[in-house]
Amino acid sequence: MPHSSPAETTHSATHPHSPPAPGTNRRMLCVFPHYAPSFGTFHHSFKLVGARAFYPPQGILVIAAFFAARGWAVRIVDENLRHLTETDLAWAQVVMVSGMHVQRDKILDITSRAHRHNLTAVLGGPSVSAAPHWYPQPDMLHIGELGDATVQLAERLEHDLHRPTTQETYPTKKRTALEDFPTPAYHLADTSAYLAGTVQASSGCPFKCEFCDIPELYGRKPRIKTPQQITTELDTMLAHGIRDAVYFVDDNFIANPHAAKRLLEHLVTWQRQHRYPVDFTCEATLNITQHPDLLALMRQARFTQLYVGIETPEEDALIVMDKRQNLRSPILQAIATINSYGIEVASGAILGLDTDTPDTYDRFCHFIDASNIPFLTINLLQALPHTPLWRRLEAEGRILAAPGPGDSNVDFLLPRDTVVNGWRHVIAHAYQPDRMFARYLHQIHNTHPHRLRVPLSSPRYRPAALSRGARITANVLWHCGIRAPYRTAFWRMATTALLRHRNPEGMLWAAVAGHHLITFTAEALEDRTEKTFYADTMPDWPSPRRGVS
Repeated sequence: MPHSSPAETTHSATHPHSPPAPGTNRRMLCVFPHYAPSFGTFHHSFKLVGARAFYPPQGILVIAAFFAARGWAVRIVDENLRHLTETDLAWAQVVMVSGMHVQRDKILDITSRAHRHNLTAVLGGPSVSAAPHWYPQPDMLHIGELGDATVQLAERLEHDLHRPTTQETYPTKKRTALEDFPTPAYHLADTSAYLAGTVQASSGCPFKCEFCDIPELYGRKPRIKTPQQITTELDTMLAHGIRDAVYFVDDNFIANPHAAKRLLEHLVTWQRQHRYPVDFTCEATLNITQHPDLLALMRQARFTQLYVGIETPEEDALIVMDKRQNLRSPILQAIATINSYGIEVASGAILGLDTDTPDTYDRFCHFIDASNIPFLTINLLQALPHTPLWRRLEAEGRILAAPGPGDSNVDFLLPRDTVVNGWRHVIAHAYQPDRMFARYLHQIHNTHPHRLRVPLSSPRYRPAALSRGARITANVLWHCGIRAPYRTAFWRMATTALLRHRNPEGMLWAAVAGHHLITFTAEALEDRTEKTFYADTMPDWPSPRRGVS
């Protein structure tokens, strides 16, 4: 994407439910706010791999494709790549914003800037869908997923672009079936700037974990795209610069196991036909170990990492939070089973639960060591609107109106200092360099050998890809092996991975991920970043350089 202006389209293709309006000459600027740093964003690793942001904003890409299909001129600005400029706003007639709770302050800033240009500001996405009362500033609110409200909003803007005198709300009552979703507008994004690509195959989750808002926002009956849609999206991503990895953003990849199996069979075929150009990652519930046929297909399709919401190893806590699916087999046994298919487990972890005791933090550290999970997002409990947890804590008067920046909004049962110091103890233990690299070496020794081998004819071994790999290696050796304060631990890991296991790819992944995790932990221990990724207020964080796209 050129630095002078974002990509733009004026496609005239039609959407199944909304033909282009005759004479439409509208200009929409879709803006995705800057993310807060977290354990899971890998922002400290971007300089090692030549990326500038984590993932393309899937929701913005879908809404951009929808309006482009109606004949609108659409541009996308992802503030994780570059700042929104006055030139961008001067071009626009409507500003569309989407984001999560953690992006709330940035959403309001974009809205304010749009209003200074007297532009209509429209807000959609998960945060406003869960808590519309948090957003009195935008002119129009789109509540829910793509559907009848999206069509009504488009028709309203095609009739009249002026800002309304009072806020207008467009709630989706009839969702567009996922098989009727447009292909996300990957061609409008600077896809080569991202660490990995994203694709959504399903929406909704049948489980009802107390802290999770997914079932209430998106339903408990999973809705799915066709396998052909997914492979078309993958082809489009490859054509527009996505490389190395694609992440399925589904909240639960196996929410419908039969649909997941059909998709996996197509992904195996797609990978073979394209000679394995990417690795896949996804999120799923731990009960995936009850489906060995799915795990076998995931191995054949080159799924190399699975993010699982383990949350806590304490059984009484899992029962209280209504996450009994994690109790269907012993957790450590389930992790080992997933590893046996060549798939690393990454995990979400929550501290500050009502069942926690002062001993919880040491037990959590023992679990991390025993599980050999190398990467965990370790957060304090946050109560999200539209969850059973929020309703329970609100009834108990335990929702804090004004938590500190990046802090939890929960009034814990344990003293707050005990919880916060326990969280610091756990992250310091988890990401002490030698200890963390030992877990990655465990994966290199016990998990990676089970992976399907990539053929030498793969695009991964083309000269351009090998050249990029050489640059990553040089960056790793410089930043991790020479400049980093943990360089001694890095060299112990690297020499073992290379000399004993002959696994340079595993060494590079451990270094790239480890650099972020170690650096972010140091910042977190100094209270320079968030304690829970889901907080809606954050301390200031570095933004992309102005003018960089």
